[in-house]
Order: sequence, then C-alpha cells, then structure tokens
Amino acid sequence: MSSPIATFALDDAALIPQLFAPQSLTRLRALVDLDERLLAPEDPEALGAAAATEILITGWGAPQLDVRMLEALPRLRAVFHSAGTVKRIVSPELWERGIRVSSSADANAVPVAEYTLAMILLSAKNALESAVSYRATRDMALARPRDDVGAYGITVGIVGASRIGRRVLDLLRPFDVTTVLYDPSLTPADAAARGTTLVSLHDLLRVSDIVSLHAPSLPATYRMLGAAELATMRDGATLINTARGSLVDTDALVAELTAGRLRAVLDVTDPEPLPAEHPLFSAPGVTLTPHIAGSLGNELRRMGSQTVDEIERFVTSGELDFEVRHRDLATIA
Repeated sequence: MSSPIATFALDDAALIPQLFAPQSLTRLRALVDLDERLLAPEDPEALGAAAATEILITGWGAPQLDVRMLEALPRLRAVFHSAGTVKRIVSPELWERGIRVSSSADANAVPVAEYTLAMILLSAKNALESAVSYRATRDMALARPRDDVGAYGITVGIVGASRIGRRVLDLLRPFDVTTVLYDPSLTPADAAARGTTLVSLHDLLRVSDIVSLHAPSLPATYRMLGAAELATMRDGATLINTARGSLVDTDALVAELTAGRLRAVLDVTDPEPLPAEHPLFSAPGVTLTPHIAGSLGNELRRMGSQTVDEIERFVTSGELDFEVRHRDLATIA
C-alpha cells in the first residue's frame, strides 16, 4: 500500500527545520510520501504539481483554503496545522468536502501557560516593578516590596477555561493560592473537577489579586473588560493578558494604570503593534512583552512533534486527538 502524499504550506521553507527537528522529519518521511516543495498558491505550475496532495501540513503564512484552493487539491483528505489557531486558513468548504482538520494549538498552549505562571508568581512578588526601581535608583531600600506582597494566600482569577486556562489552573495547584474561574460554558461541578470555584465575572474581578485572561476573541468577548469591569478590580490588583488585546478596553486600562490603582502584564495589546508613542509604553505599573508567550525558538519543535504524532494516528488508524470541527470555530481562539 502506497503512502499518502503530503505537502507543506508555509510562509517560508526556513520554517520547516524550525518546526520539525531532524528526528521529526525522519518520522514524517517514513509515514508519508513527502513533497519537499512548498505549496505556492500564486504559482500555477507549483499549484498544479500539488494536485495529488492528500495531506497538507500548514503553519504560519499558509494560504486560506477556500474554494479555489480546494479545487486545486482534489485529493486532499486532511489538514495538519503546525501552529495555533486555524481560523485564518479554514473555510466552511473544508468540512463540506469531508476534509479533516487538526491543530497544534494544544502544544502551543504549553509555553503560554508557563509564561502565565511565571508572571503570576513574579507579579505577586512585585519582582517586575522592583527590578525596574532598583535599576533606576541603585537603591535596594527603595526596591523592597510592601508588606502585602507575596504569593502566599492570594486569589488568582482565571477568565476562560481554554486549553491555556486549564493548564494554568493545573500549574497553580502546588502553590498556596486560591483560584476562581469564570467561564459561562461550564458548570460548578466542571470547575470543582479542575480544583477551582466557578464564579461570575463580577465576583472574580472583585476578589482576585491577579486576573489572567484566557478567553477567545469573539464578538461576545470584545472589550469584556471595560471601564466598569476594571473599576471592579481590587486596588493594587494585576491584570495579565496573554489571550487577545481586544478583550480589554485599552484606554480604560491606561487610565487605571496612570492613576496607580492597577498593574498589568500585557503580552498582547489592542492595537497590536502599539504605535511608538502609545501611552502604555510610559504608563506606571505595566510590563509589556512583544507577543512572546506562545511558542518561540526550540518550543516550535513541540508543535512539529505533535503534528507528526497526529499524522501517524491518522495514517495508521484514521483517528485524530486534536481535531478541529466546524462547530468549534464559534468558541476557539
């Protein structure tokens, strides 16, 4: 029995060794007949050469798989996305044609959750602001935190039981913190099974010392933290956003930071990137990172390894562990 023909659809061939370690590529070539050329949608000759493709391995810079593309790929059976969200590249026609879709979002959730845990602990310790103060003043006394600083006994609010939100809850279990969760799709029993307590968004903001956002960007979640919601947060509380900048009213957050009432750790912003003179760059109490929480460097190879694992399942049994269905688009990031 011949192996299925697989083709890469990425922005740049240089991404392939970044995503797929040599051992992953060796495994992949043993599973499929790999066309080493990139799918080039604007090159009729290259697109024609991909007509036999049965498995498409996508990633950053992949083309949208619309009707035109799918007509050029009449034998396509499955799409394996070696990155996070598939929303930018999928179309309803994929599922209408019975083409299955898998994503490496689960693998990409790992570094985001790790980043979030680190920022929760550093924020609780006031380490981020202390480092800035110490560098500026060279005075250790001025950098010492207040008596109420520390992670012991604090309450951490998780907004969204997404892949990342669930991982953060799991990572927090060994620590002496209380967690609360807001997710309208869950029941109290669901939350209890994850070792946390389900509360309303208002109550989460009211009781949490640190609030971490892990909700998808949907019309219903646009600016879910506006001026009224931010005003509900405790004085001195920290907001961590590794999800999407659109979840927060940026102007309202700047006002709270400028007043010195809240602190924030923002890996994503709205707009993104921020204009050079944006007030967030000079606002007190904010730590900005340039969208680095997701997979970077050697972390990319986790996604490549998961992709090969998933292709092996599909080729050998027809099963997928990380399948994305059309109905999932309404609730995923």
